[in-house]
Amino acid sequence: MGCVQAKPSGRSSEAKGLERLKLENGYVGNEGFTAHRRSMGQRYGEIEETAGVNQREIRKHRLGSGIGNEESRNRWATEGKSNAVHDGEKLARKSFDDEMVDGWPRWLVDNVPGEALAGLVPRSADSYMMIDKVGQGTYSNVYKARDRATRELVALKKVRCDKSQPESIKFMAREIMILQRLDHPNVIKLKGLATSRMQHSIYLVFDFMQSDLARITSRPEEKLTEPQVKCYMHQLLSGLQHCHDRGILHRDIKGSNLLIDKNGMLKIADFGLANFYNPNHNQYLTNRVVTLWYRAPELLLGATNYGVGIDLWSVGCLLAEMFKGIPIMPGRTEVEQLHIIFRLCGTPSEEYWRKLNLSTTFRPPKSYRPSLAESFRDLPPSSVGLLCTLLTLDPAYRGTASKALQNQFFFTIPLACELSGLPVIYKEDDGKNLTNEQIKHLNSKLRRSHSRHESRRKNLVSGWQTEHTVTSEEELSNKVEAFVPYNEEQGSIPRSSMTASVSNTS
Repeated sequence: MGCVQAKPSGRSSEAKGLERLKLENGYVGNEGFTAHRRSMGQRYGEIEETAGVNQREIRKHRLGSGIGNEESRNRWATEGKSNAVHDGEKLARKSFDDEMVDGWPRWLVDNVPGEALAGLVPRSADSYMMIDKVGQGTYSNVYKARDRATRELVALKKVRCDKSQPESIKFMAREIMILQRLDHPNVIKLKGLATSRMQHSIYLVFDFMQSDLARITSRPEEKLTEPQVKCYMHQLLSGLQHCHDRGILHRDIKGSNLLIDKNGMLKIADFGLANFYNPNHNQYLTNRVVTLWYRAPELLLGATNYGVGIDLWSVGCLLAEMFKGIPIMPGRTEVEQLHIIFRLCGTPSEEYWRKLNLSTTFRPPKSYRPSLAESFRDLPPSSVGLLCTLLTLDPAYRGTASKALQNQFFFTIPLACELSGLPVIYKEDDGKNLTNEQIKHLNSKLRRSHSRHESRRKNLVSGWQTEHTVTSEEELSNKVEAFVPYNEEQGSIPRSSMTASVSNTS
C-alpha cells in the first residue's frame, strides 16, 4: 500500500506535484532513482501501491549506505540479483526432484512402456564429459563425450521432446523400444539413457563410431575395391536381416546412417524414422520417409502399405554408389526423382499400377526401357544381377535381405575381404594434433552452449523473460570441465549433404 501524506499548499504543492509526475512517468531524479513507470491504462491507485513499496526500499537503502554512494547501490543491486538466481536454482532442483520416478523423469515413464526401460540404469548427463558436437537432426543433437567413470568414448544423442509437438515424444519412445529389441553386431546398440536437468530432454548413449559409409565412399583419392564393397554389403544386409526378422523397418537407409568403427565394423544407426510392421496384416504407414535419393518409387507415388522392399531399394542405391563413388539418383524434387528412376529402371507396366493401387498422376509421358545394365556396365559383372534385383520397380521382386545374402555376388571371386582389409579411418595419434588455440576454441564453444542452456532454464523457472546473456569467466569455469585432448580422432562425423526433409512421420 502507498504512503499517506498530508495535502501541501502553495508553491511547494506545485513543486511536489511536478516531482510526483516525474516519478510516475519514469524520469530520473537528481539522486539517480528511476521510478516505476505507469503503463497505458494503469490507474493511479495501482502505481501508487507499487511506488510505495519502492519508496520504502529506497529509504531503507539510503539509511544503510548513504545517498549518492554508487558502490553501495551497485552492491545492493548485485546482491538482489544473486539472491533471485539462488532462489530460482532451488526451485529448479525441487521441481526436478519432484518429477522423478525411480530415477527416471516422470514424462519419460508416462510415455515409454516399462519393458522398454527394463535393464537400463538411469544415469545423469553429468556422468559424461562433453567433447564436441558431431551431428544434428530434427529433434536431436549428437555429441562426442567421455564417460567420467570408465573413460570410455561414447556418443550422446540428445533428444528434445516438445510438448507442443506430441509426435516428438512418440518418436523418441518408439526409438527406445526398437533399439531395446535389437541385438546384432551390425546394429548400433543402446548402451543406456542419461537424464538431463533440462525439461523434456534425455540422452541416448551409444558407442562412439569414428566414421560412416558416406565419408568412406566419397573419398576422391581412393575408391573402394570389389572385396571391400562385398564386405560392407554383407555387413549391411546382415544387420538389415536382423531388423526385418524382428518386424522393424528402418525407413532411412543411407550412407550417413551406416556408422563405421575403428576396426571397420559397420553398424546401422539412427532409428528415428524406424517403425514396427507385420507382413501378414495390412497397416497404414506414412510414405514421407527415407531421404529422397534413396526413396523407393512406391513411396514417391503415395503408397501407404509397404514392407521390407523400401529398405532393400535403398541398399541397391548404396551398392552402386560404393562402386561409383557418387550417388546414382540425385533428384532435386520428388517429380524429378521419379523421372530419374523411370529412365533407369524403365516405365512401369499397367499391372504395376493396378497391383500396388497407385495413382497414375505421375505416369511418365513417354515410355522408357530399362537401362540399368547399360548404365552400370563398368561394374563387376557379378554385382549387376544383385543390383537389378534390388532396384526392381515392383517391391515384391526385390526379395529379402536373407535372399540377397545368398546372391552369387558374395560367392564370386574375389570374395569379401576381412575387416582388416577395409580402409583405415582411425589413427591413434589423431588426438595429439590439436593446438592450444583449437583446445581453447572447443572449450569456448562448450561453455557458451552450457551458459545459454543454464540461462534459459533459470528464466523458465523464475518466470523472467529470456535474455541472451553470458556469465562471467569464473562462473563458466565452475559449470563445465575444461576440454582435455585424448588420443582419439577429434573430427566430427560428417553428415551427408544429400539429406532431404522428412516430415509427418508415423
